[in-house]
Amino acid sequence: MRYERGMMHLGTVAAVTVGFILLAGTGAVAQEAQPCKADVEKFCQGVQPGGGRIAACLKQHKDEVSPACKSRIAQAEKRFKEAHQACEDDIISFCAGVEPGDGRVAKCLKAHQDQLSAECKGAIGKGKKGT
Repeated sequence: MRYERGMMHLGTVAAVTVGFILLAGTGAVAQEAQPCKADVEKFCQGVQPGGGRIAACLKQHKDEVSPACKSRIAQAEKRFKEAHQACEDDIISFCAGVEPGDGRVAKCLKAHQDQLSAECKGAIGKGKKGT
């Protein structure tokens, strides 16, 4: 049962992690974007920021981006998996009726941040720091 719930929410948690990274302070955002800045300008020009669209664009071009950007994408994917494991139950508990997309699940978790499990809070904190 847990496996089925996990698979169902993997994409949601990935979007949540990206959302929290983007909602983090500007220093973390700049640090996160720096290795991919030239790649964003090259491959994602005209893509409207927000809702994970830049991240989706970079992922579509993952075979063409610079090695530094590939490394950053791999780090983000690792954090996605960690966040999936850490926040799965919290998303089910607090945000089950929230439609994924446009940062809605991230906003839901943020609204319940005082109620989140320590494990989920830790995973979200890691995403904000870009580590």
